[in-house]
Amino acid sequence: MDMDILLFLQEFRNGAGAFLTDFLSKMTFLGELNSALVIMAVLYWSVSKELGAYLLMGWSGNRLVNGALKVTFCAYRPWIRDARILPYGNSMTTATGYSFPSGHTMNAATVFGGGALRRDLPRPLRIALGVIVALVAFSRIYLGVHTPQDVLVGTAAGMLVMALILRLMQWIAAHPEKDVLVVCVGTALGIAIAFYARLKGYPEDYDTEGRLIVDGVKMANDTFKGVGYCVAFLIGWLLEHRFVGFSTEVPLAQKLTRAVVGLLGYYAVSLILGALLKVWLPGPAGTTLSCFLQMFYVAFLFPLCAKQMERRRAAA
Repeated sequence: MDMDILLFLQEFRNGAGAFLTDFLSKMTFLGELNSALVIMAVLYWSVSKELGAYLLMGWSGNRLVNGALKVTFCAYRPWIRDARILPYGNSMTTATGYSFPSGHTMNAATVFGGGALRRDLPRPLRIALGVIVALVAFSRIYLGVHTPQDVLVGTAAGMLVMALILRLMQWIAAHPEKDVLVVCVGTALGIAIAFYARLKGYPEDYDTEGRLIVDGVKMANDTFKGVGYCVAFLIGWLLEHRFVGFSTEVPLAQKLTRAVVGLLGYYAVSLILGALLKVWLPGPAGTTLSCFLQMFYVAFLFPLCAKQMERRRAAA
């Protein structure tokens, strides 16, 4: 059934539906890992620290869930399962990880679905955020990179995690002294998933020429990324909460400065330091550490630097 739906949409996309392709490719961009992280970082630094922390916490949980499910079910991408599937663009060479569940969809469920769950946001905004989640999910099917099952489970799992995290953040607000417990439990879970992904066996299917169709160890990279992001956020969030305590209740010019300077630093960390780490420390360790560094910068290092710089400027 899944393949039949993808083939129908593929035929439509290549014919009468070509006008939708550019629009839906832009929608799928909103579900990319870096798009999601940049949006959440700006919210956390410059718009609402509380909202940003909630989304980042939820995203950390969703990355763990997505990574654990991917290496558990080891579902191949649609074009590997059926050679008739020809996804749009260069997805066959750029797609990472196993197919189930969709990572883009879970990212969208975090950033936009998480906002849609917030009753303190205006209802029209919540509806618009829900529509974006649906569009990102549909774009993954329309472009031929995921099956309906991938995106339906991804959406459901992502929204469930965000609902649970919303309750967790409310509980932490009522019991702030329990933040260390949350960090310890989350970190232990992340480490356990990392060992699970590293030690488990993966399918070894070969083509007619004897070549391995999918390298399971490489596919597990998405799981190690999730562990790095999650552990870094939890530690950074705790350190910021205990020792920095920055606020987003600042003038507009200060908000804009934070966003611009923070993003410049983020791209330097992710594109330069992260790349160097992967060269110096190849394999899962380098992947995990690179992602740890990116998120630790977002959650703790930049808020610390921003507060110190703003304090000195105010004292000058």
